[in-house]
Amino acid sequence: MKFSILAALVCALVSPLAGAQNYPSKPIRWIVPSTPGDGSDAMGRMIADRLSREIGQIVFIENKPGAGGVLGSEFTAKSAPDGYTMIVGNAGSHGVNAGIYTKLNYDVVKDFVPVALICTTPNVMVVNPSVKVKTMAEFLAYAKANPGKLNYASGGVGSSAHMSAELFKSMAGIDMAHIPYKGSAPAVNALMADESQVMVGNLPPWSALIKSGKVQALAVTTPKRHHSLPDVPAMSETLPGFDTLAWFGVLAPAGTPKAVVTRINALVNQALEHPDVKAKLATLACDPAPSTPEAFATRVTADVARWKKLASERNIRAD
Repeated sequence: MKFSILAALVCALVSPLAGAQNYPSKPIRWIVPSTPGDGSDAMGRMIADRLSREIGQIVFIENKPGAGGVLGSEFTAKSAPDGYTMIVGNAGSHGVNAGIYTKLNYDVVKDFVPVALICTTPNVMVVNPSVKVKTMAEFLAYAKANPGKLNYASGGVGSSAHMSAELFKSMAGIDMAHIPYKGSAPAVNALMADESQVMVGNLPPWSALIKSGKVQALAVTTPKRHHSLPDVPAMSETLPGFDTLAWFGVLAPAGTPKAVVTRINALVNQALEHPDVKAKLATLACDPAPSTPEAFATRVTADVARWKKLASERNIRAD
C-alpha cells in the first residue's frame, strides 16, 4: 500500500514535467480577440512567427473579434488547458472588460493564467487636421468653447481607447461624444476620414501617421514623454497624474500546467531579445517587456481594479 501511494506521488510529480518536455507535439493556436491589423494581431503574429521557428511547430493566429474582446476571451477561457490554445490579450480584453461587463461567462482573473507580457506602449491623443489646434492647451480651450461638438473614436465600448478618453474627459472637465467602431483599424480610418475628430488610441497604429504629419499628436498618456516621439508632450504635463498604458501579452486558460507556462514565457522572452523582433517593435513604438508570469499577473490584477473603479464612477456599461 505504501509503495502504491509513493508511486502515485512520483507519477503526479513527473507527469507534468514529462509533458512539458514533449511540449509542443502539435501546432499551437493563439486567439486574437480583435480584427486583423490592430495591436494584439500585429504583436501576436510577430512573436508567433518567431516561436514557430524555434519550437518546430507552427504557432498560428486565429482572429475572433467581437464585443471588445469578449468573444475571443470566452472561447479561450473555455478551451482545454493543455497549452495548445492561448490568447494574445491586451489592456482592454483583460483589464477594462472586467469593469464594463456585468454578465461575462468567465472571470477575467480567475479563468486565465498570464503567461508572457510582450510589450507596452502609451496611448496617444491625436486629432484630425480639421481641428485647428497644435497643443493640448489649445485643444482644451476649443473643446470647452464647443461642448459636445467633438466626436472621439475608439475600437469599441470598453477598449483602452474608450476608457482612456473617458478618463481624459473626467480629468479635463470637457464633453465629447463617443463613436465606437469594430476594432482599432476602422477607428483609425474613421478619424482619417473626419467621421470623428479625436482618438486616444494605442500608439503603434498612429506612429507613422504622426511622423508623416497626417494627424496632429497632442500628448502621450504615460507620465513621461515616449522616446519614439520626443517632441510630443506627456498628458501629465497638462493633467498631472494622468497615466494609462497599453499592453499586449499571452494568457492561457486557468489550469494550464505550470511547466508549459514557464516554457512559453521563456520562449517569448527569448524572442523579445531577437534583433529582428526588437527592430519591428521599434517601428511600432511598442517597448519590449520581458517579465515573469507572476509580474504579468500583478499587472492584470491592478488593471482590473483600476478600470472597475473608473467604469463605476463614469457609469460605463457594455451590457
